[in-house]
Amino acid sequence: MVPFRQFVLKVHSRCDLACDHCYVYEHADRSWRGRPRVMSAETIAWSALRIAEHVKSHALDRITVVLHGGEPLLAGHARLRAVAEAIESALAGTCRLDLRLHTNGLLLDDDFLDLFEEHGIRVGVSLDGDRAAHDRHRRYADGRGSHDRVVGRLALLRRRPHLYAGLLCTVDVANDPIAVYEALARQAPPRVDFLLKHATWDDPPERGAGDWLVAVFDRWVADGRPMSVRLFESIESTSRGGPSTTEALGLEPSDLVVIETDGAYEQVDSLKTAYDGAPATGLDVFSHPLDEVAGHPGIVARQRGIDGLAEACRRCPVVGSCGGGLYPHRYKGGGFANPSVYCADLLKLITHVRGRLRRTHELTSAQLGELAAGHGSAETVAALAAGQASLRRLALTKAAAPGAAWRLLTRIDAEHPAALAAVLGHPYVLAWAAGRLAGTAGPAHLGNVAAAAALRAGVTAEVEVEVRDGVGYLPGLGAFTGMTGTVVRLDGGGAEAGGAAWEPLRRLSAGGMEVAVEDLDPYRDCHQWSPAPRLTGEQARAWQERFAAAVRVIERDHPAYLPAIRAGLTTLTPLSTVGGATSSASRHAFGAIATTLPDEGESLALLLLHEFQHVKLGAVLDLFDLFDARDARLFYAPWRDDPRPLEGLLQGAYAHLAVTDFWRRRDARAFARWRADTAVAVETLLGAGTLTPLGMTFVAGMRRSVMPWLDEPVPEAAERAAQEERAAHRGRFG
Repeated sequence: MVPFRQFVLKVHSRCDLACDHCYVYEHADRSWRGRPRVMSAETIAWSALRIAEHVKSHALDRITVVLHGGEPLLAGHARLRAVAEAIESALAGTCRLDLRLHTNGLLLDDDFLDLFEEHGIRVGVSLDGDRAAHDRHRRYADGRGSHDRVVGRLALLRRRPHLYAGLLCTVDVANDPIAVYEALARQAPPRVDFLLKHATWDDPPERGAGDWLVAVFDRWVADGRPMSVRLFESIESTSRGGPSTTEALGLEPSDLVVIETDGAYEQVDSLKTAYDGAPATGLDVFSHPLDEVAGHPGIVARQRGIDGLAEACRRCPVVGSCGGGLYPHRYKGGGFANPSVYCADLLKLITHVRGRLRRTHELTSAQLGELAAGHGSAETVAALAAGQASLRRLALTKAAAPGAAWRLLTRIDAEHPAALAAVLGHPYVLAWAAGRLAGTAGPAHLGNVAAAAALRAGVTAEVEVEVRDGVGYLPGLGAFTGMTGTVVRLDGGGAEAGGAAWEPLRRLSAGGMEVAVEDLDPYRDCHQWSPAPRLTGEQARAWQERFAAAVRVIERDHPAYLPAIRAGLTTLTPLSTVGGATSSASRHAFGAIATTLPDEGESLALLLLHEFQHVKLGAVLDLFDLFDARDARLFYAPWRDDPRPLEGLLQGAYAHLAVTDFWRRRDARAFARWRADTAVAVETLLGAGTLTPLGMTFVAGMRRSVMPWLDEPVPEAAERAAQEERAAHRGRFG
């Protein structure tokens, strides 16, 4: 049985609008006529009790409760407070509660918002776009439009952004898609849900929704994705092997149940569009626990995944994303074993979105298999780098402030795209952009990015740059030191900054590869470690010597890892030796490894092998969903004294594929220890129950690398010493 995690409470069964596309009042079902207008105190209490009972029975760590209608604000302040308090009291100490309310927005005021503030209720508002689009359907009973009042109420909600959940927009192909998109974007929503108008094969919709949504998707991408759009992001997620975040798409089993104002349990309420009584279960909160509802045939039918779909759907190439579409939209002549009435539209949209994903960062299943095994060809890592290039451009677009630097960058992008691409290839440009988006970095560094691109392009310009302690850094090139101003002048072939000295970025070379030594960038991301200051000439020579020795070790002993490192490692960032030897790789700095300088090349080889595993996997995780990020559990990691989140365990296990392989050729005790620890971690990952199908495939590939090592003979003394070490560590862990 799949437990319910989403609970829709119909706190009021009437509405103050008369929308002609409403599935509650204007479609086949008429059950609303016989229901009480408002949920009674007794029904509220029983509903809260049943939800808490279900949470405890299934040890759920998080649930979502949506206050719905009709129009839930018609229930009034006191009744909504009573609902929130009853649910919070019943769930106290059991799980995290995500409490939401969906409204048409007409009655929203500061008193309601104060109530929502008190109980952490996040609010979603229905808005169908500009005035013409919204008022086409969302009208009062006397024919007046509601757009202006809704927009006025949204202004109140935007003042409390932590309560603003987003907008719900019903798609009508008669409306201009770009005008609708722009109107929604003006309301600065954190998320938009585009909803296909409810329809069935017996009452089909107007055609063209696929083209309409494609137009919106392209504009959304061109704008740099200024807000989350659940429909588009779900297609992208499922196309990468991840989960869907909407019941309208995907193969995930339904985990939603509705409780009506009279306490009756119903299936998803959009079933009201199929036939009168379609969502009914015959069960209620007064007499039936939710586990009994979960066994209802209608609920079970929506939990069968691909096996519950029509034959045509099971053969469809986009079934993993579409999932047959919204269940009610499949209805035809008394049954649901059909494709969605929007089948052609969904096929067009999903194919279009997937096509853009492939153009942006294509990675084949064979390449994923290479990476899962712990290695990766030069072509595979180049594909990862292409994906990172897309992410850097997107992050730069979001982080950029309008002004001269941005205008210069857009000009260079149009006239000298290779120059901009080279600058964006520097790992720490993304680190700055991420900091800018997080509010921890200022906007001025955009000028430094623009100056570096202009210098590479041979463009004549004067650029205002960020200067720190007299240093103006140009990403990937070097820095002006001793600057007294903030302007860099470029004359088409060189650059100067008021007589300031120029210090170029040093580079290391060995074995046919070359990397930058990044000891100047103020945004070099080294996690909690401190970056080393500018190297002296003698220190730089030591890095060159040690790097050459490390590359020789990898060439000789670990050649399977070398193509990936050659293709993807671009930067070594020296760390301060204060606090001892260490190394790290950042998710925001693809291609960079930060490390202290070991005493010999073999140790540096180990660090490079270890950390570049993190670099590769971080890039994979940026492109594909390998696990459910909502899983907040911590797991035992055999090499740590603290439990780790699932991503941390995955990163550690993947890095230790290379670590184990390194010791396999050198130290029997270390090899015995790390092969066992890595195998334990892999089995923990496979048994966690939170990997996506693609994640299961990826970790199974890791397992295929580990398992043969377990059969390799090692001296008995080495095995015994390794077991003693592992037992001691497990004892410390507790």
